[in-house]
Amino acid sequence: MTRTILLTGFEPFGGQTVNASWEAVRRVEAAWSGPGRLVTVQLPVSFRGARQALRLAVRDHEPDVVVCVGEAGGRAAVGIERAALNVIDAPIPDNDGSAPVDVPVVAGAPAAFFSGLPLRACLAAGRATGVPVEVSNTAGTYVCNATFYALMHLLASRPDVLGGFVHVPRTPAQVAPGAPSLSTEATAPALAAVLHAALAPEAIAEVAAGRLS
Repeated sequence: MTRTILLTGFEPFGGQTVNASWEAVRRVEAAWSGPGRLVTVQLPVSFRGARQALRLAVRDHEPDVVVCVGEAGGRAAVGIERAALNVIDAPIPDNDGSAPVDVPVVAGAPAAFFSGLPLRACLAAGRATGVPVEVSNTAGTYVCNATFYALMHLLASRPDVLGGFVHVPRTPAQVAPGAPSLSTEATAPALAAVLHAALAPEAIAEVAAGRLS
């Protein structure tokens, strides 16, 4: 049976005209030849809107794997996020003008969720492309983390679906000369490698058995 992968990126925010996450997602989509059916969705940079759009996408496409991708300024490596925290502390307003401080993503829910992806398999696959890839221990406290948390909260009742979050650096065109960045040509192959690792039968079995790295 063909498995479905839902891959999401974000719209531009903070005065930028592009978002590195969506550029990478689009490039992965253009080159994708399987395995599995790839569905891509652009999420709004909105605490409320991103969660709603993601929930609808999961409902409509019934994916087996969900990987949300966000843009991380100040980073020079693709980051496979380990954990999502149940907190919002917005350094800037989202695209709706909302800037919550010290509030939970989901009231009354657990303090954190770990990624459902096989982190070490994804890390090895990403690094095999020659691109800088790392496991990150913080997804921040902005819309990326809130979306990651909302995803894992949603999938907590669906253990058959793998989910996680990946950050990509801003592109060279988005930053000042010399600032940390990585081209879309580099991030897209690493992101595709992460998806392939998540789809590997042995990775699926490890997650099902609770043996997360």
